[in-house]
Amino acid sequence: MRIATYNVEWFTSLFDRHGRMLDDDQASARYKVSRAQQLGAIAIVMSAVDADLMLVVEAPDANGRRHTVPMLESFAARFGLRTRAAVLGFANETQQEIALLYDPDRVSLRHDPRDDGPEAPRFDTTLAIDLDIDARLDQVRFSKPPLELAVALKPGDAAAALRLIGVHIKSKAPHGATTPEAATRIAIENRRKQLAQCIWLRRRIDAHLDRGESLIVLGDFNDGPGLDEFEALFGRSGLEIVAGAELPPARRMHDPHTRLRRAHTTAAAPSSARFYLPERGAYFSAMLDYVMLSPDLCATRPRWRIWHPFDDPACYATPELREALLQASDHFPVTVDLEL
Repeated sequence: MRIATYNVEWFTSLFDRHGRMLDDDQASARYKVSRAQQLGAIAIVMSAVDADLMLVVEAPDANGRRHTVPMLESFAARFGLRTRAAVLGFANETQQEIALLYDPDRVSLRHDPRDDGPEAPRFDTTLAIDLDIDARLDQVRFSKPPLELAVALKPGDAAAALRLIGVHIKSKAPHGATTPEAATRIAIENRRKQLAQCIWLRRRIDAHLDRGESLIVLGDFNDGPGLDEFEALFGRSGLEIVAGAELPPARRMHDPHTRLRRAHTTAAAPSSARFYLPERGAYFSAMLDYVMLSPDLCATRPRWRIWHPFDDPACYATPELREALLQASDHFPVTVDLEL
């Protein structure tokens, strides 16, 4: 079984206000890419990845006039994708939904949110936690509540063999800052909120492990070990909290990319995203997307892959796929193959 996560930049802009696909030559939100080109590129990438389950981060927005699941399913039907069924958890107000495309001939699944008490409440509620060490509890919310799924490995099977949590953790970027001081203040505030979300997620992971459930946590974490200077201020990254890097092996979630650090500033490092920085006239790469497995699933000989157009030899050697990866999004898919 192949499981993937893919952040598709501005997927929502490829559908009109009524949810109809905009397969035309008008400009997309991607630089110098038309809407038809971006739609075709996304389809080429998803077809090449050929996953059984694909988490779609930044899926088309759900609102009163249009709905994420029909839009994703119409997209899959238009391009003949195997992952032709879709599921959405809690809709949010950010125009970036967390949804999943899957092959209904291989699996059956359902949205199944959990509530593990005040320490790990349902993800569409609030968590009381002291963010700034002032002896007062702050109320933390997910702007994008994680998607929790119970997954059966046979169509129509009611027994869940896997638990899956799809996430899009809060960004640390200081959006809206107009001065260096404001940028620092907002970045620290965002880091606190991000760490709180990761603590909340880790508590839910612990509850699943306590129940002996096989678990996959995947998505865009907007974080990674050694990614920025604020990690030294807070002691560890949010990703390390989620993975349980300091816990015994039986309690850790595993993705080999969570442990990789640069030996020095010019050392090669994996990346799943590529952003253009206009002030520098250059691209910045980062490892933001992960597929983490519970210890029992690590015994199934998992094989991870980042579908990077320049770092993955097969992607680079396939011009159509290489160009599609660059046109479709500023993130690239991350997959894991499991023998289940």
